[in-house]
Amino acid sequence: MSNKRTVAVRIRGQEFRIRSDEPPEQLARIARTVDETMERVESKTGAVDSYDVAMLTALNLAREVVGFEATRRTFDLAKLRTLIDLAESAIAPESS
Repeated sequence: MSNKRTVAVRIRGQEFRIRSDEPPEQLARIARTVDETMERVESKTGAVDSYDVAMLTALNLAREVVGFEATRRTFDLAKLRTLIDLAESAIAPESS
């Protein structure tokens, strides 16, 4: 049985409601990482379009994951799937 709950996080000043069974502290940490990476991308590139910043952030974080995978042979695909699911749930429209 899944123990999913909805947790609100803020990224770049916008609230996202994420439905997950991850601990709220973990979700907050993930959101902080995304927010900080987006801030760095904005600062370094001067990009202002939120879509451009989001895509560049996704590329930066994916590069880190791939780099991590290259250095660690026992990469946990379940954890990666969880992160992907969290990202998708944050951008999916809320069902009424």
